Amino acid sequence: MIKRTVYSAGISLKKKFGQHFLRDQSIVNAMMDRVPLATTTSVFEVGPGDGFLTRSLLQAPIARLWSFEIDARWAKHLNTTIHDKRFTLYEQNFLDVDPEIFAEHAPWVIMANLPYQITFPILRFLQRNRQYLTEGVIMIQEEVAQKLVKTRGRGYGYPSLFFNHYFEIELLLKVPPTAFFPPPKVESRLVYLKTKQEVKPIPNEEEFWLFIKRCFAQPRRTLRNNLQQTHFDMSKLSDETLSLRAQQMSLEELIGIWTTLSTEPEITAL
Repeated sequence: MIKRTVYSAGISLKKKFGQHFLRDQSIVNAMMDRVPLATTTSVFEVGPGDGFLTRSLLQAPIARLWSFEIDARWAKHLNTTIHDKRFTLYEQNFLDVDPEIFAEHAPWVIMANLPYQITFPILRFLQRNRQYLTEGVIMIQEEVAQKLVKTRGRGYGYPSLFFNHYFEIELLLKVPPTAFFPPPKVESRLVYLKTKQEVKPIPNEEEFWLFIKRCFAQPRRTLRNNLQQTHFDMSKLSDETLSLRAQQMSLEELIGIWTTLSTEPEITAL
């Protein structure tokens, strides 16, 4: 027999949607204290669930709140119980949203308790469409939060480099499982994000990030071992550099290596 957790509204929670509803008002207060919300602020939320955070956001003097809920049962519950002209509910998967809908009321603030199983896809969506986003506070798994702020060593890798290149990231409160219903099996963390106004350009940017993934393919292995099956001319790098692990290098150092390896040799005229 499948054991289901039944919410007080009579709606069962679905594990596949990662439904763990926040139940600690002090956590919500901490989220709202970090970001100034004014009468001109446009806010969006991902996975509102039963609306615990949603209702608090609507108590602030914001211009509008858009919430994206994939579960039709909770979408119906929110539409039935929340009556505020500033509130718009989209019953769909946030990852399927056309980002152009955010253009008219940009810039936006994100305030959300993210579904943990799709945290990185959502962060990637925000990165691709950061022209519409100014800042926000998200709830994510503690382990993921730590990866985002790593600058060296274990846990440092592609996510650390990639998201820090485009966002200012700050760890806020650590949140215990008891702050949720039902309690998750992991600890959580509030994370503040702010889009960087100026992002250092990287030559052949898309290819560079694929290169970074390759450098960190086996984090404990050296650059020589991780790059040996690639098309790059390894003779351009010193033995000292090739003996290093990517975990030991900063973004600037890795960009330097990328620039060296991706530069085509000049053709000398006869």
